[in-house]
Amino acid sequence: MRKPVLSVVLALLLIQPAVADEVEVKYRTFYGHVSKLDNEDTQALQFAFGFKHVGSGELCTIKKARISTQKVQIPLTVTSENRFTIQSEKALRLANAFVVIDFKEPSNQCDISVQLETKPEYLKTDYTFEEMQFIYQQYEAFFNEMGSFLSFMMPTVNGLMLQFSDKNLRETTKTGEIINEGTLMLNNEWFARNKGLKLQTIPLRITAIAIK
Repeated sequence: MRKPVLSVVLALLLIQPAVADEVEVKYRTFYGHVSKLDNEDTQALQFAFGFKHVGSGELCTIKKARISTQKVQIPLTVTSENRFTIQSEKALRLANAFVVIDFKEPSNQCDISVQLETKPEYLKTDYTFEEMQFIYQQYEAFFNEMGSFLSFMMPTVNGLMLQFSDKNLRETTKTGEIINEGTLMLNNEWFARNKGLKLQTIPLRITAIAIK
């Protein structure tokens, strides 16, 4: 079965213990990802970071998180889904900053998870076709750039997936699309119709339908 969401899980190699359930991850670990989005072609996208429990596959509970340097402590906002975003700041990388995460679970059971998604400011109920096409092209540009040398290994964009906070949501949009189990899939056939999208509920996120 093809997996529609880009969700990359990496081994957590750079974690250093701080206290019982608190760990420090080098900021450069995250910077390597977020710096890839520092251009106009991917301005609508962001990476959301979380940590998956190695046993259950569910995201570990993050009680709090912050960026730490010798001079400053910068709190990070953790969502209800236990993910957070990080700004791309070269100064923090040069300052050898750490991201400090306080877990509810034992920290040695949590591996970093990276999710590519649309920024919150691009989430609303009414979209013109051009706005949906813009988001599509942002994902397309990202995959094209990442696969410029190893294109045969990278997935390609085959549409967009809208996820809603209510995972049981089932309703029809104002333009006739069906939301099923909190998800709306808009494949390339939908984009070929060259029409807009009108929702009754604001989506939680928009991700790419990516296939290899």
